[in-house]
Amino acid sequence: MNKKNAYILIMLLIPSVLFAEKVKVRVFSTAKITYTKVSFENASYSLVGDNVDTIASNLKRGDFVELTPFAKEVVVSINGQKKGNFSNVTFVSYQDDAYLYISPKGEKQRSYEDNLIVSALNNKYLQLINHVEFESYIAGVAQSEIYGKHSDIFRIQAIISRTWAMRNMEKHKADGYNFCDNVHCQAYYNRCIREDIKQAAIASLNEVLVDAEGNLIETPFHSNSGGQTANSEDVWKAEIEYLRSVQDTFSYGMKQSVWTKEFATDKWLNYFAKNHKLNINNDSVRNGLVNFVQDERKAKIMGIPLTTIRKDWNLKSTFFSVYYYGDKVVLEGRGYGHGVGLSQEGAIRMVELGMNYKDILTHYYTGAQVVRLGGEMPEELEQPALQLAYNHNTNVENNNSENEMVNLIAKANTSAEAVEYKRPSQTTAKVAETAKVDETNKTKRSSDLASRMLSTKKQLESESSNKNTNNENDWVYEW
Repeated sequence: MNKKNAYILIMLLIPSVLFAEKVKVRVFSTAKITYTKVSFENASYSLVGDNVDTIASNLKRGDFVELTPFAKEVVVSINGQKKGNFSNVTFVSYQDDAYLYISPKGEKQRSYEDNLIVSALNNKYLQLINHVEFESYIAGVAQSEIYGKHSDIFRIQAIISRTWAMRNMEKHKADGYNFCDNVHCQAYYNRCIREDIKQAAIASLNEVLVDAEGNLIETPFHSNSGGQTANSEDVWKAEIEYLRSVQDTFSYGMKQSVWTKEFATDKWLNYFAKNHKLNINNDSVRNGLVNFVQDERKAKIMGIPLTTIRKDWNLKSTFFSVYYYGDKVVLEGRGYGHGVGLSQEGAIRMVELGMNYKDILTHYYTGAQVVRLGGEMPEELEQPALQLAYNHNTNVENNNSENEMVNLIAKANTSAEAVEYKRPSQTTAKVAETAKVDETNKTKRSSDLASRMLSTKKQLESESSNKNTNNENDWVYEW
């Protein structure tokens, strides 16, 4: 297939919702909301009841709206005065960059851009739906799903989040919205408030991942691979050609790279006897359960899927070894999350080493390619994101410290929910096997950005060489 025909095919295969102006995202989706207050900051809002009645207009800073459920309706009060009951209410603003604050009882306040739709749920709770510009949603997801200070980290996250969203636009069609804000879909815990993340999302505008036939791919990701990603069939049912296990030394030594848990030996063994009917009195079975080593990823322990073990024992990953110490067993684990697709901390490390964002993505999604739908990004839009890559002002409005965000992301990515994938076509593997960046790749960037990246890369490699005597592809983490 020639390049022109491939591009036409990609455009035909992309859902028509690609350029949809707005999407509906259910926020606070896991909370049981019985009361919320909505307030305003930088723009005026109108409040519309039952899609036709204007309850109030010109709601601005200092005003507040209180909402509670009553049977199948929403009770509305404005500045302490009751305004009536409605089947649904919508906060609407036509101003650019409008956002509002949502403060449900028992939940941390969040802010979201654009519009908010509120209705009663199950006769006793409130359902909150953010009707938001698609790219604003993507920027909010990038901020919620990953941490870091380098622009390309968020560009990578924006690309995989956009690809997933475009492929799964109807995931909650039966519920009346597109996505939820939790790991069932993608984390979306606030509007994007960091300017560098916004610019990274703009730089990635319309960039998506496709297979060799032009199909949008599934883009699962996790916090840390522990040094090797997993095959899709070892976690879910389907074998996916672009979700292959790859060596990932870039994830070594990161914040979520290792973990340890201890259990009483009897408790560990009795679990397998009771739950999986194994004969723990058999020496071979017993030894296989208390002396289990994963130098490379395995799918099962004594015939039992490791995904089941991870779920039942609330483990950070399936990538662990078991060591016997008399009355206790120690699980020494690697990584955090299901292990399939992109390792976020591995990607962070690769960006720090100066690798190109496209090479990073194709390292984790075997044989896939990054395409920009609709042509190349105008230079005047892309350049601001590049300039911000090394000029991030850490004094930004952000409610979470970096460590808090690391823990939040790691927790979010522990979901062991099975996902059904569509089988893609066969593709050709393309793997980045080294952290050393070819100088010819650097010349593709602006000279200013390239020189700064090279300086950062040398600094990181110098730090690494002081700690390790092996090269980047060897096992370098001390257990």
